[in-house]
Amino acid sequence: MIPSILPTYNRAPLNFVKGEGCWLTEADGRRFLDLGSGIAVTLLGHAHPALVDALTKQANALWHVSNLYQIPGQQALADQLVDATFADTVFFTNSGTEACELAIKMARKYWYEKGEADRIEILAFEGCFHGRSTAAIAASGAEKMVQGFGPVLPGFTQLPFGDHEALRAAVTDKTAAIMIEPVQGEGGIMPLPDACLKGLRDVCDETGALLIADEVQCGMGRTGKLFAHEWAGITPDIMMVAKGIGGGFPLGAVLATENAASGMVAGTHGSTYGGNPLAMSVGNAVMNIVTEDAFLAEVNRKAGALRQKLESLIAEHPDVFETVRGSGLMLGIKCKATNIDVVNAGYEAGVITVPAADNVIRLLPALTITDDDISEALTRLDKAARLVKST
Repeated sequence: MIPSILPTYNRAPLNFVKGEGCWLTEADGRRFLDLGSGIAVTLLGHAHPALVDALTKQANALWHVSNLYQIPGQQALADQLVDATFADTVFFTNSGTEACELAIKMARKYWYEKGEADRIEILAFEGCFHGRSTAAIAASGAEKMVQGFGPVLPGFTQLPFGDHEALRAAVTDKTAAIMIEPVQGEGGIMPLPDACLKGLRDVCDETGALLIADEVQCGMGRTGKLFAHEWAGITPDIMMVAKGIGGGFPLGAVLATENAASGMVAGTHGSTYGGNPLAMSVGNAVMNIVTEDAFLAEVNRKAGALRQKLESLIAEHPDVFETVRGSGLMLGIKCKATNIDVVNAGYEAGVITVPAADNVIRLLPALTITDDDISEALTRLDKAARLVKST
């Protein structure tokens, strides 16, 4: 008999009832150090006072009116994002998947309006994850994503990650855009080297193809800059944002240059809930904090401290862990033991991590993690490693 909740997740037997900072409390009273942040979502930790205050004030004023009307919070957040990035314009969504859908539509509409309606091909990369909608799984092309959901939406090609020769060979006069995660998340915390990202920008500049950056997981300060592509000194034409921008409240966005967005006029896209006053109140509060002068410097300091401690942990448990990789507070430990075993041992040790491809566990703590929490994280990860070795 099928359960009342569609069984598309293998859920851990944990029932969290309260969160504060980097800590979660289970219904039975156990406390867990959260290094997953709801998969890079609770950017400023659980129950951050500024976010609680913003949401509570807005909830007592107005929840929803729809995009048929002006929403002042949207204007404020769009202005913040435009001022802080390459973008000229923003559309608000509820999720990263919805942001992906719009990014693809925007790229194809751009060429349609230029009289090149057959220029629809989107180049993506092996190991990518852009969501679970029809277009997003077609972009991934992975068998586990598309099997049973055919026919797969046409117009997508997957290339080897970081292979410039394959990229240049694949670009044709039908290529509308290249879509890339500057740091692959689900793919196993795989940062694209700066030179490769610069190379993608060069190819797009040479051919006219649009560059779409998927910063749903790696954006909003997680790598130590507001957006990960900034490390390479380049800018995309279109960018997908979600997860951390809402600090735990459902919120996503597509940011674009005026040129890339030129085909998107009234009636070409919409959202009932996207950009609602509640989401905007939280998004503005998140941006207020993340764009403070000292905030990202502190993220980078803590990221260095955490990485150094993780290197020591790996050296202590070479039969469990292999190496650490990533950027900022978006780190992955490639395991020698089975990564799911490490995640499960973490539950016993009171620490939350997230599995990913390539036998990796992801460490995606709140950017507000304290030095004491970092020390405690290593104590609990050490315990988890010892539990793995004892089984």
